[in-house]
Amino acid sequence: MRYVRLPRLLSEDFVHARADGSYRKLMHTLARTDLLILDDWGLAPLGDRERRDLLELVEERAGRRATLVTSQLPVEHWHEMIGDATFGDAILDRLVHHAQRLTLTGGSLRRLAPTTKSSGTHAD
Repeated sequence: MRYVRLPRLLSEDFVHARADGSYRKLMHTLARTDLLILDDWGLAPLGDRERRDLLELVEERAGRRATLVTSQLPVEHWHEMIGDATFGDAILDRLVHHAQRLTLTGGSLRRLAPTTKSSGTHAD
């Protein structure tokens, strides 16, 4: 299992891997991971290089490994976020063809968690 924030993977990890020559190794590692969790899908529109990297990644995993995508962006807006009709069709076909979709409702659990201030003492 491997957890990655998609914006960081696309805008930092792949860029650095290209620069230091480890792109194929990183892609191979991600492709072979049994469960890849892509968090924060759709926070910003994708650029051309990001679309190409994402297509390469989902193509390598499609039908072979599990991919879990988390997003606050409704699925019906994913195509628009990808930003190119051809890439959108290719990426989404590979991701959602056999997908199980879970739609969560309600507020954020982060907002429900009580905030505590450290008093510097501990109860034992």
